[in-house]
Amino acid sequence: MTHWYSADLHFGDDGIRRYFGRPFRNIAEMNNAMIDGMATRLKDGDDLWVLGDVADTSSGGEELARTLIERLPGRKHLIRGNHDDAAITSLPWTSQHDLTEITDGSERFVLCHYPLLSWNGARQGALQLFGHVHDRWPGSDRQVNVGVDLWNFAPASAADIVIRAAGQKPLSIADSIEGVG
Repeated sequence: MTHWYSADLHFGDDGIRRYFGRPFRNIAEMNNAMIDGMATRLKDGDDLWVLGDVADTSSGGEELARTLIERLPGRKHLIRGNHDDAAITSLPWTSQHDLTEITDGSERFVLCHYPLLSWNGARQGALQLFGHVHDRWPGSDRQVNVGVDLWNFAPASAADIVIRAAGQKPLSIADSIEGVG
């Protein structure tokens, strides 16, 4: 079993496609690229953690999100984001949270749609995974943005996340808040 992490899919959201300069000619191409990116990685028994902002339900995104849930193997978990309305939260998720903590192999992750200044286990090596900011901030050595805009429109594995975290700069304000350094 593998855990996969992603955020800020925004299925059906042409405004997001244009505003963030996503490299797709239209929303159908964007939606298909993300579904294909997930389908090639996920297997039966895997867990997909979507850290918010699944779809724009005003333009058909709800049906695309439903297709995602039904078409992909494995269990799908939602960490609610600011764009996840009742149409999204009513889909058949295995679990739903505003914030949760999980252990993936030897890694401890704190999952929230938003980047946090501090979180449980920050001093003990827990990484905080987030979305919300799209490509505006990749994170730090202890926080990783798992938004599709930074991961080639596909989900990331724990191993990929740990490698990315190791290559990112420390966040001095987080050190100050936690009393480190």
